[in-house]
Amino acid sequence: MGKCPDCGQWQTFVEEIQTAKSARESERFLDASQTKPVSIIDISLDHEDRLLTGIKEFDRVLGGGLVSGTLVLIGGDPGIGKSTLMLQALYGIAEKDSKVLYVSGEESIRQMRIRSQRLAAVSSGLLVVSENDIERILLMVASIQPKVLVIDSIQTMFSPELTSAPGSISQVRESTLKLMLMAKKTGTPVFLVGHVTKDGAIAGPRLLEHMVDTVLYFEGDQNHVFRILRAVKNRFGSTNEIGVFEMNENGLNEVDNPSAVFLSERPANAPGSVVTASMEGTRPILVELQALASSSSFGNPRRTILGIDHNRVALLVAVMEKKLGMHLMGHDIFINVAGGVKIDEPGVDMGIVGAVASSFLDRPIRQGTIVLGEIGLTGEVRAISQIETRIAEAKKMGFNRCVLPQSNLKRTAGIKDIKLVGVKNVSEAMEELF
Repeated sequence: MGKCPDCGQWQTFVEEIQTAKSARESERFLDASQTKPVSIIDISLDHEDRLLTGIKEFDRVLGGGLVSGTLVLIGGDPGIGKSTLMLQALYGIAEKDSKVLYVSGEESIRQMRIRSQRLAAVSSGLLVVSENDIERILLMVASIQPKVLVIDSIQTMFSPELTSAPGSISQVRESTLKLMLMAKKTGTPVFLVGHVTKDGAIAGPRLLEHMVDTVLYFEGDQNHVFRILRAVKNRFGSTNEIGVFEMNENGLNEVDNPSAVFLSERPANAPGSVVTASMEGTRPILVELQALASSSSFGNPRRTILGIDHNRVALLVAVMEKKLGMHLMGHDIFINVAGGVKIDEPGVDMGIVGAVASSFLDRPIRQGTIVLGEIGLTGEVRAISQIETRIAEAKKMGFNRCVLPQSNLKRTAGIKDIKLVGVKNVSEAMEELF
């Protein structure tokens, strides 16, 4: 059939050939005892140390290291550094006298040797193989018993039991299922590198993200040196945790203090520039918001937003017009988060409003000031979470004045060496900033 009678989409049917085998290769990892229900109280919970890769940023995003038997899916744009990160992580584990296996379906073993030489990631415990057959890979794992397994990429793997081509929905699903069964039975952590579509989502069925324990996205512009590793799902750690890396000729290097990096080129006393603090998981990061409001000769002014939700900015601009009397309908508004970071939390609303107002009035915000707070539709400034952590990061970076919600002041009574200014609405905030 060409058209699905249920969803109405064309060319969505996938043929799957049912095999008559009674015992498939991957089922050798299954144990009959695992199929019997047991009381959760009777399950022994021995303390088990997590396996560290030696890359602190990577280990923190994973929740403190690799859990035994975990299945991690990592996706990102082509050339962003997924294979580089995997090779460096395996090298860190192999250096601890452990055997690790890197399976590539896209490179030959000679190409992997050249890349590892460039990255200075050469170890006798790092085993590499170029293979696409998932059944052969499972046999290798059974004989070698590596500490960690990397599949690069899952879209190149295939099972001979299915007649569809590698990368199809049925092949990706079947290969992931067999690797999941192996990981849970043997306790071997498995990394799956996934291709992404043009929309940035991991290619293949959405079921893939449901099956794995952790989903990581590698973000960043290839024209910038900074890469951000973001956890969007983690059964063994915090979600929305991020790690910051710098790409250079020797691979990926950790950025221990991303706030200093993102603020290193901030211009002094420039209208339209505001510093705010965004919480990424458990880590506060100071970022610079840049806004440019210029008069427009067209009837429909432009709104170009990079790094922030477009709808959130439209909401805040409407609040500024209604509550502050700023006529922004005749102005083009451009907003950018310096450094290529993406922010998705309401705690930076005050920073957005301050940056737009600063550019519109052509008046810079005083040096050493950081702006925090969420803004409601009636113009009120609402309290935000983890205010002490954000202020501590601002103090560490040398800021001496913080404009924050009035309701957050009672939680910051013991903070010293920084002036705290509480505001109740956007009108009071404008008076304090300008």
